[in-house]
Amino acid sequence: MTSQLPAVVPNTAGTPEAFSTHTMPALVAAAGAKAQLRFLEFFASTIRNPHTRRAYGHAVGDFLRWCGDAGVPSITAVQPLHVAAWIELQTRERAAPTAKLGLAAIRHLFDWLVMGQVIPTNPAASVRGPSHVVRQGKTPVLEPAEARALLDVIDVTTHAGLRDRALIALMVFSFARIGAALAMRVEDVFVQNRRLWVRLREKGGKAHAMPCHHSLEEYLTAYLEQAGIMEDGKGPLFRTIGRGTVRLTRTPLPQANAYAMIGRRAAAAGIATKVGNHSFRATGITAYLKNGGTLEKAAAMANHASTRTTQLYDRRRDEMSLDEVERIRV
Repeated sequence: MTSQLPAVVPNTAGTPEAFSTHTMPALVAAAGAKAQLRFLEFFASTIRNPHTRRAYGHAVGDFLRWCGDAGVPSITAVQPLHVAAWIELQTRERAAPTAKLGLAAIRHLFDWLVMGQVIPTNPAASVRGPSHVVRQGKTPVLEPAEARALLDVIDVTTHAGLRDRALIALMVFSFARIGAALAMRVEDVFVQNRRLWVRLREKGGKAHAMPCHHSLEEYLTAYLEQAGIMEDGKGPLFRTIGRGTVRLTRTPLPQANAYAMIGRRAAAAGIATKVGNHSFRATGITAYLKNGGTLEKAAAMANHASTRTTQLYDRRRDEMSLDEVERIRV
């Protein structure tokens, strides 16, 4: 019987010591000490992004449990047929991107085991994932008027309200990913050329700085000054509220808490669209393009390597489709 793999995935510090008190998955334990060490090194050393580490951990854990139930005695005994059968099952039961992510996780793990001479060949190398072509994103977006109403309805007489308004505005006006926003420190809000700037650390550790929209500058300044955290440069920018208090702690706001907050704020503003953490990035990019912005500059502002990625956030076609649907008069 296998243990839950996330139990052996390291903490965000990525230290191998984080594994020492956890149970090794049975299929890995059966392969011997060398395989065990190499397995732990894969998560501790090769995957720096905590979100990728978590996703890969769940995928590999699911696969190993399935292999154990199928009678595979050890991770070294996994064959291409096992990988293909599991991917086929994932394709039937889950969305194509989820199946493709699972295959990517398994491929990378077995590549690592091959390089460590634990196994001779990668059983996932020849397995093909499901076809999946994305031409338009599915993230719900808000109309500019809805985004403005959401920001205006927040009660900013409290530290929580100031924080929430600043966080939402940061995602709208700087196209920041929620992970990059929540990873910011106070010192990542700084003055340059007499204008407030923000510094974001995006995927792959890429640093990205851009000037603040005047509304964002107003909201960030109010938050920093009234919350009294401006001098705590190394502290987290967005923080939790102490239990039973109305004061900010020095604990970074978790992503799940931010998601719940956004749901509450949207409901209070009377917004029916089911928005999430990523909705504001898409909302900002779409609003920018609707007001004459270029795709190339939007990609630079969003820190996208390709404009094809930015196009997934461009939801102007939704309005075009709605106009055309209304032409159907019966």
